Amino acid sequence: MVFIDGTAVNVALPALQASLNATVLDVQWVVESYALLLAALLLVGGSLGDHYGRRRIFLFGITIFALASIWCGCSPTIGNLIAARAVQGIGAAMLVPGSLAIISASFAQEDRGRAIGTWSAFTAITAAVGPVVGGWLIEHFSWRAIFFLNVPLALFVIAISLRHVPESRDNDEERGLDWIGATLTVVALASLVYGLLESSRAGFARPMVLTALVVGILFLLVFLIYEARIPNPMLPLALFRSLDFSGANLLTFFLYSALGGTLFFLPLNLIQVHGYTPTAAGAALSPFILIIFVLSRWAGGLVHRYGAKLPLVVGPLIAATGFALCILPGIGGSYWTTFFPAMIVLGFGMAISVAPLTTTVMNAVPENRVGIASGINNAVSRTGSLLAVAVLGIIMVYTFNRSLDQHLLDTKIDVAAQTALQESRTKLAGVKLSEEIEPSTRAILRKAIDESFVTGFRSVSLISVALAAASSICALLLIANVSRTRKR
Repeated sequence: MVFIDGTAVNVALPALQASLNATVLDVQWVVESYALLLAALLLVGGSLGDHYGRRRIFLFGITIFALASIWCGCSPTIGNLIAARAVQGIGAAMLVPGSLAIISASFAQEDRGRAIGTWSAFTAITAAVGPVVGGWLIEHFSWRAIFFLNVPLALFVIAISLRHVPESRDNDEERGLDWIGATLTVVALASLVYGLLESSRAGFARPMVLTALVVGILFLLVFLIYEARIPNPMLPLALFRSLDFSGANLLTFFLYSALGGTLFFLPLNLIQVHGYTPTAAGAALSPFILIIFVLSRWAGGLVHRYGAKLPLVVGPLIAATGFALCILPGIGGSYWTTFFPAMIVLGFGMAISVAPLTTTVMNAVPENRVGIASGINNAVSRTGSLLAVAVLGIIMVYTFNRSLDQHLLDTKIDVAAQTALQESRTKLAGVKLSEEIEPSTRAILRKAIDESFVTGFRSVSLISVALAAASSICALLLIANVSRTRKR
């Protein structure tokens, strides 16, 4: 449910933008409201399962996710959809850590590795299938269908869980739930994301934008101070004394920021500029995910042979090359010579990086802290994507507007047509040009809009190149090459 939804929604953005008359800022919030609650509550979701029963919290998360999916599918306005997606994020924060915790509690140590490997394989398969199934549903029914799909899946999973999944909890767990830390995280991230997203529309000089950014930074500092002072924090800062752990998480932040930002705008580019159908756009992303799935086991063997450092230096550099290849396509051209090479190279780079990254995180901490270490790394990756969509959105909007202004200046479009365009340019390539504009002028405007979006997408991809290269530098400088045995 979670992995299909996570990949299918990006393909649905152009359709719901047209259906709900949404701006690019609105569709950013559709993604961000979900990612915000998921990232902020992920560690709390894991702790809830330890305290009150992993199956119980898992089932509770499924129910919330399914009910929120119905709300998403029935949303009459973009505001309703954004609120429903936030509730979906709360449900996902219980599902994601709960699923792995249930596997760890249900299998003996000698079988656990294969069980987790099976889990990883299914998440990769569903992440690959998600865009294609989502695109097909959008094309033949509606974007609402991708949310309704979760309902039968939820009923199926609930039935399996009640019949076959044993209840488990951490009987030695005496820590209280860090609700204050969770609240501080939600407020900090929400304020930062709001300030960053609104700055693309209102500018950084607006009081509401400045206030939101200042509040976000202050609450983030308060969160760190609070976590350092309490005995059982949600985020144990002591773990970051390990250079391997700190380096791996910094690498994660940069690499997944690059990935999240690019993959947000890529479906918009494919559908709105290049004219792909939703199904074709979903299929265009599949090689990237399938390569990660196919090569994951091989990449895990690289750690045993070379240690984690070399793959974590080389993998992000290959991923950076994949992001660089996203800069090359203009408007038109065959998928096989434009975006396919980028997806292949990007998938190869991520495949080399993912398994060594997970191994480094797990081996950097004592065995009794691997659960919280994994949760922190997962939260860091999602926070990176969350902030990247906001920050790269600012760059996209700025570059798009600057390029469009130059095109309009060069083509000498009449004032009436320019005025009509000014009122809807916040939709970027999703602008619907009025039929009252004469066909020749409308064709010129459409070309200017498309070329401006491509210019913006190239800027986003270029920054992703820099972020991926930065993650490689983190591995080079901070990660040792000896972390093959777990500390005890």
